[in-house]
Formats: sequence, structure tokens, C-alpha cells
Amino acid sequence: MTPLTPFHIAIPAYDLEEARKFYREVLGCSEGRSDTHWTDFNLYGHQLVVHYKPRPANAPVHHHNPVDGHDVPIPHYGVVLTWELWHELEAKLKALNMHFIIEPGIRFQGKPGEQATMFFLDPSGNALEFKAFKDMGQLFAK
Repeated sequence: MTPLTPFHIAIPAYDLEEARKFYREVLGCSEGRSDTHWTDFNLYGHQLVVHYKPRPANAPVHHHNPVDGHDVPIPHYGVVLTWELWHELEAKLKALNMHFIIEPGIRFQGKPGEQATMFFLDPSGNALEFKAFKDMGQLFAK
């Protein structure tokens, strides 16, 4: 098996300062390099880059796919956390009165791939999912 390495993802941000505040203060990311049009963040060991993009006249519409009784927004990104870190993030987001697209809960309960999951949006409308497995061996379970 290939050793796990950090991923890199670049996403749009309509307001860089608002994005910086969200990723620093809400998700606890440290900032890396930046320029006038982009900023790097350490998202749980992964490289997330927010790039300035002017807000479009019409707000983008998320597509959804049905998954385990929920309409999951597509596209979305996030991180698989440890069970403990997921619950810490859940508590922090609830204390901040985060609006969840899909409330924190357990998906595929009692089935292969059982996981804790939650979905919410960043200030630019990018959909995020954070999940955790009690048994990380279930990450790719069939």
C-alpha cells in the first residue's frame, strides 16, 4: 500500500479576508504562504489553497446525490478525522452555531463503512464534509 501523503486542493473564495478568518478561527487552520489573490492553509496536515474569485452574479447551485437518506452536496471536500477529533470539531461548530447542511450524525449505522459525518458551507459556499470512523479499517469497506 502507498504511504498516505497530504492532498492539495484549491478552492474559490469570494472574500479572502473572510475565508482567512473562517479557516483560521472556525477550523483552526494555520496559514502558510499567501499573495494578494490566494492563501495556503494547513487543513489537518493537508494543503488547502483559497484563491480569490469574484462573486458571480448568480449564486452557484450545488448538485446533490442521495446517500443514506440525505442529499449530499456535490462537489464537497473535507478530511477524515480520528473519532475524538471529529467529536471535538462537532462540539466547536455547534458552540459557534454553525448551520449544517447535514447535521452531525452516524451514517451507514451497523453496516460496512459506518461513519460519523457532518456537512456545512464555508463563507463562499464551498461544501465541506468531515467524517470519522471508529474503525479506520472501514474507510474503504465494501
